[in-house]
Amino acid sequence: MSFRLSDTFRPVILDDVRGARKMLAGVARTTAMEGSRHLSQLVGAPVHLKCENLQRTGSFKLRGAYVRISGLRPEERAAGVVAASAGNHAQGVALASSLLGVRSTVFMPMGAPLPKVAATREYGADVRLRGQVIEETLDAAQEYASRTGAVFIHPFDHPDIIAGQGTVGLEILEQCPEVRTIVVGIGGGGLAAGIGVAVRALRPDVRLIGVQAEGAAAYPPSLAAGRPVSIDGLATMADGIRVGRPGDLPFAIIADLFDDVRTVSEDALSSALLLCLERAKLVVEPAGAAPVAALLSEPHGIAGPVVAVLSGGNVDPLLMQRILRHGMAAAGRYLSLRLRLTDRPGVLAALLGSLSVLDANVLDVSHVRTDPRLGLSEVEVELQLETKGPEHCAEVASSLRAAGYTVTVVG
Repeated sequence: MSFRLSDTFRPVILDDVRGARKMLAGVARTTAMEGSRHLSQLVGAPVHLKCENLQRTGSFKLRGAYVRISGLRPEERAAGVVAASAGNHAQGVALASSLLGVRSTVFMPMGAPLPKVAATREYGADVRLRGQVIEETLDAAQEYASRTGAVFIHPFDHPDIIAGQGTVGLEILEQCPEVRTIVVGIGGGGLAAGIGVAVRALRPDVRLIGVQAEGAAAYPPSLAAGRPVSIDGLATMADGIRVGRPGDLPFAIIADLFDDVRTVSEDALSSALLLCLERAKLVVEPAGAAPVAALLSEPHGIAGPVVAVLSGGNVDPLLMQRILRHGMAAAGRYLSLRLRLTDRPGVLAALLGSLSVLDANVLDVSHVRTDPRLGLSEVEVELQLETKGPEHCAEVASSLRAAGYTVTVVG
């Protein structure tokens, strides 16, 4: 599929990525490649996790930001740089600028998680909170650039950004030379495009699969149209890939080099994050878990060895708590029940004793005595239980019914 680029863009080639790697020596870490036994069994082939969540600043974004700012002319450096981001790009630009001695101003949405705002400030940026959504924040940053002469550092739509992110692809080929499939999340497309440039040049036989969240999937309609198109109503917990329009340059590269772009549900994202935490002992943000979600959703027919790129690990603790609960629910490890009991001493204790025998952990108990549907001597009890999975949920409900309880499964 062809797409004509603006003349302001130049192609990104393997030499650009190799040059970026030299520039990043001593700056960006060569992140670990970890095997996953659980995913390997599921896919039927070795699966490895490329841990960019362990990169400096907690994501791959430092790579591209450092290369981009390194390439500025002296007079551009003197004018400073400006960026707009809800988190990862903000931190990458802030640290890269500090390492290079360049003044940075970063605009972030008003609702950006406080840990990400604090981290961006600690890396040395002047943080300014503007706008309720990222588009408003982006407008504020671009207005600042026009007014002050600061250089705007785009999060994905620039050759230097793509070349820097492409160094992840070089590391993958060195750490897993037998790789046959690489799965990577796509927001604007900078990381995927960079990996595509590096991998296709050196290993054209490797299959490249991109992943987007269902609620923020601009690439499938763009690929169908043959050009970047905008989508509205973005709704996903994966803020790192919540982008309403592909970048022109990343789109052209991905359309040319990638074999497939898939979408994953919110349930799959939360289940993937939970799996990374429990099985791999890795803290991964929802966007970073997207490749794992794709493997969980469609594990068959993928040639291995497979490398799934965990692009970041910057997740707000409060959001993590909600996601983990959502992930456990999606995995069938929460069970909500309503039961009618006789309202007399010892009945609730007997019920809880039965649940103990069934090895179900009680998280919450609530009583209802005033519902007009209840008899004079009845009470309705709602239980929130932690279970071992769907089969255990079914066993608990069935055993309680067999013991004579009237049970309604709520969720």
